[in-house]
Amino acid sequence: MSAFIKKVIRNRFMLLMILPGTIWFLIFAYLPMFGTVLAFKDFRISPDGFFASVMNSEWVGFKNFEYLFSTNDAYIITRNTILYNLIFIVLGLIIAVGFAIMLNELVNKRTAKVYQTGMFLPHFLSWVIISYFAFTFLSVDKGVLNQIITFFGGDPVSWYSEPKYWPFIIVFVGIWKGVGYNSVIYLAAITGIDKSYYEAAVIDGASKWKQARYITIPLLKPIMIILTILAIGGIFRSDFGLFYQLPKDSGALYPVTNVIDTFVYRGLINMGDVGMSTAAGLYQSIVGLVLILIANYIVRKIEKDNAIF
Repeated sequence: MSAFIKKVIRNRFMLLMILPGTIWFLIFAYLPMFGTVLAFKDFRISPDGFFASVMNSEWVGFKNFEYLFSTNDAYIITRNTILYNLIFIVLGLIIAVGFAIMLNELVNKRTAKVYQTGMFLPHFLSWVIISYFAFTFLSVDKGVLNQIITFFGGDPVSWYSEPKYWPFIIVFVGIWKGVGYNSVIYLAAITGIDKSYYEAAVIDGASKWKQARYITIPLLKPIMIILTILAIGGIFRSDFGLFYQLPKDSGALYPVTNVIDTFVYRGLINMGDVGMSTAAGLYQSIVGLVLILIANYIVRKIEKDNAIF
């Protein structure tokens, strides 16, 4: 114990730096985990308060999970959640790394900062604001896209009633919003690469493409693997605002925009089923944990140094 106390005293300043984040996680991430018991109960509100409601609610076992997967939409929401996240993982990785490399190659660093800020800005915009931006383009009567279409003699498109367009719209907007944040992470990793590698490559006559292919990308591989493993852990979770706010909760678009998160939200709002909502959240968390463990295990077998643990 004395050795532990000595380590705490020696690292007290670093521990104080992480204290706010630790408190935040304890309050908003770990304490709410006790509420997962509601996934196995038929939650009913009691006049004696929340804790009394939890204690007095009837145990129903796995019935909340059965309800979640017995609905007609179970296949659709699972398919949409997995496929969209797979696309975001693959395209997000490729585009973010590509933009980071291009930003790093800009000679004028002031210009690079301007581009970097412009790419990073969408990350801070709420989905409500972005949904109205999108509406200015997709509005049936006054939208920019329909005005361009009618200008060239075409018929206006009812964008919010045509599901076939929305997989592309969702992927485009999702990548646009997140690529700046991810590219900053990779750009920070690129700036940490020893410049002597590039100097040696220039002496050997390597082009910028070959420098990126044989130096930058291989040295970025560890962080690319770590971020991909973490992204795989969230493959059963979706950005709620992207799938709810952006399509304006249009019922005609549910076949291509309904995911687990939006389905649970609508179930909670329309039916007030807290148990089913908690069951869905627990299901997402367990599957995410299992996927992280599997992905990390595979990486450890291939290249141990690149695994998370």
